[in-house]
Amino acid sequence: MMKLDRYDLKILDILSRDGRITKSKLAEAINLSVSPCWERVKRLENAGVIEGYSARINADVLVPRNAVWVQIELKQHNAESFSRFEALVMQTPDATECVAVGGGVDYLVKFEVFSIDSYQRLIDSWLVSDVGIERYFTYIVTKSVKRTEPSIGSNDFL
Repeated sequence: MMKLDRYDLKILDILSRDGRITKSKLAEAINLSVSPCWERVKRLENAGVIEGYSARINADVLVPRNAVWVQIELKQHNAESFSRFEALVMQTPDATECVAVGGGVDYLVKFEVFSIDSYQRLIDSWLVSDVGIERYFTYIVTKSVKRTEPSIGSNDFL
């Protein structure tokens, strides 16, 4: 595991909120000169700590979509069943997030769909497939309360 100091953590915190910050403004924000600051950024990139830079796109501005969370329990609990289900998730573009969980449910899947009808047709196709869904519970998102990336708190890593 890579040892990070307060400068590295501050760089990560700032870049996680503003990946377009200039080299000079980043250096000023962490109280280093530009060259050492940029060397640290490059070191973090080369180590894989910084995987890349991207834009957060508000897809709702382009095409409004409905978010639907689904709890899914599989009929069988073995490696083959999990692999088959996860492969289906990976090939379904409207399944935008999926996590395996413990506690009586196997997966939580987030779908972002154009309509509730399109979600229902999608889940119906999953139910008749050979993926082995035992039961599922659908939760239609009525309001997004908070959606952010986790912050890099300087005390979390020291």
